[in-house]
Amino acid sequence: MESIQSIKQRFEIIGNDVKLNRSIEKAIQVAPTDISVLVTGESGVGKESIPKIIHSLSHRKHAKYIAVNCGAIPEGTIDSELFGHEKGAFTGATTTRSGYFEVADGGTIFLDEVGELPLTTQVRLLRVLENGEFLKVGSSQVQKTNVRIVAATNVNMFDAIKKEKFREDLYYRLSTVEINIPPLRERQNDIHLLFRKFASDFGQKYKMPTIRLDDNAVQLLLKYRWPGNIRQLRNIAEQVSVLEEQRNISISTLNGYLPNASQTNLPAVVGSEKSESDFSTEREILYKVLFDMKGDLNDLKKLTMELLKNNDSQKVQEENEHLIQKIYGSEDKELPIEEDETTNVLQLPEPQVETAQAVVSKKEDLYYFAEEIEEEETLSLQEKEIELIKKSLERNRGKRKAAATELGISERTLYRKIKQYDL
Repeated sequence: MESIQSIKQRFEIIGNDVKLNRSIEKAIQVAPTDISVLVTGESGVGKESIPKIIHSLSHRKHAKYIAVNCGAIPEGTIDSELFGHEKGAFTGATTTRSGYFEVADGGTIFLDEVGELPLTTQVRLLRVLENGEFLKVGSSQVQKTNVRIVAATNVNMFDAIKKEKFREDLYYRLSTVEINIPPLRERQNDIHLLFRKFASDFGQKYKMPTIRLDDNAVQLLLKYRWPGNIRQLRNIAEQVSVLEEQRNISISTLNGYLPNASQTNLPAVVGSEKSESDFSTEREILYKVLFDMKGDLNDLKKLTMELLKNNDSQKVQEENEHLIQKIYGSEDKELPIEEDETTNVLQLPEPQVETAQAVVSKKEDLYYFAEEIEEEETLSLQEKEIELIKKSLERNRGKRKAAATELGISERTLYRKIKQYDL
């Protein structure tokens, strides 16, 4: 069995972090077997190195190794890419095509971003994992394949399972052994080491002196969160190497290349629920509305008593004009006060207080009413989205690629929307 250090040199892996070494050690241990492996970790941490290590140390090392980026293949063609298709299976299928699982028979397939697979494809993949069988698109003949599957994802799989975007049974089939690659911010001692390696490589590539960081710049490098991980660090090293004439980089110079450099890698608590102060403000507003309504009702009682005592309706209306407008409406409308000829009693329109009473009758009703409004707005947004997609497709004569570009979304997303809304 090869040592961790020799594997690092062979696959150009830089770093001495304990978690990184443990991940490589697990890859070495699991390589001689045929069990499925799931590599997890944030985007840019270097997950693609693990399946290469596993394949090179396995008995399949002389067979094919195929890496497939599941997130880059459109939903409508991914089954054909993975499992192949028969001639005439769909529009454009002019010949029979072998899929990756057929081509890589006896070897290893690396499914990168496996969390992006459509649910229908997940069912097909589960069948391959269970008994090594698959069907080409448009075929009824079962074919056998002997491949080892190594998958990787930056998605939280338990959240995806909870949201029904990923099958739970497939997850447990893929993750017989799970190898997690730590993010760069958890590998403090490796950050400067990696930066120096990248700076040296780019110095040789562009035939210029290697850049160096002063002590303050190094501290900034270590404190930064690196959301893009190693990929982002490499890009920063390349930018600084090419753009800076001075080869000794200060903290102010480096700060200009780091987005949101003021954010350190200290943990932060982000609340997802409303704070108590938000509810206090809502209560205060509700109380104010109730007091205003109570005042209006008292004024209404006063006006009604005056009208009952005095038969001169026009005089009462003139004297209480402001109060009447406040309770019954704007100045533009004349108050329809009538006198009943039989009883000689003034008849007033019913004040519209039922809505207010319904609002304040129960606190829960207020939130239910808000939820109904929110639901109506959501539905209207969905209708707008359908309308925009239809107009874009009509304007581009049904060309999905052009329509997706116009709408500012990917072609795969547009395809999913068309299928979702049955357009």
